[in-house]
Amino acid sequence: MRRLRIFLALATALVSVTFSAGARAQGLAPSTLGGDSRSDEGTNDVVQVITAKTAPAIPKKTRKLLTESVRKSAEKPVRVAVQKPTQAVEKAPSRATFAMDPVRPMNQPTVNQTTQHASHFSFKTADGKRESVPVISQYYPKRIVYPYAKVDRRIDNRLVQAATLAQERAHAHSRSRCWHYVKDALLASGVIDSRPKTELARDAASELVNNYGFKRLSITDPFAAPVGSVLVYGTARSVGHVELRTKDGFVSDFRSPTPSRRPLMGVYAKL
Repeated sequence: MRRLRIFLALATALVSVTFSAGARAQGLAPSTLGGDSRSDEGTNDVVQVITAKTAPAIPKKTRKLLTESVRKSAEKPVRVAVQKPTQAVEKAPSRATFAMDPVRPMNQPTVNQTTQHASHFSFKTADGKRESVPVISQYYPKRIVYPYAKVDRRIDNRLVQAATLAQERAHAHSRSRCWHYVKDALLASGVIDSRPKTELARDAASELVNNYGFKRLSITDPFAAPVGSVLVYGTARSVGHVELRTKDGFVSDFRSPTPSRRPLMGVYAKL
């Protein structure tokens, strides 16, 4: 009798575990794969299999209770967990990054940091001598433009070469040796065959005319003098000045865009 009770208790526990597992499997199954009839058939099959195995040992009363519990469990509607479609979670837009401009002080005047150079520029010539020229730091829209000299085909072409040589050897400022530098240029170009002997610049006119074949041109404006002509300045009481006319100025021992301010004695050239 004691063994029979233990056996019944084990059988009842086994049946309850089996049915609970089956009900849970049916609850998790999708609704489209099976209906009530299929679940009933599956349940009856399980019950029949287990009953067939345990029928010889289970009395009729216990079998009846088990059958009723199976029917009640089959009649209860099975709640199928409907899986809701997952909504796509929109990612929050990332914060826009802005390029921050550097902070600038307000109402500050613009400062030009360019350094101002000296009024003169120093340099060395090919002979190793140090020279300086003025530096133009400002623009003048109405700047005075001096006329260019013309080339006269009547005068000796070697005078044009003499003016070029004198310009190459001249300095930026006067050395008080104007007639000396003009002598060197005339001799180097070959327009004269010997060096003049006079010392004063005012005497250059008479020596060039008397000893080297120069002639005085009918020109009273220094800017109208042709390229290569010799201009002599001075008075009877002054030392005077001598210079050669270049295309864009006048040259002796220094270069200048304008003629001398001394009185013009005459313009001379060799024809």
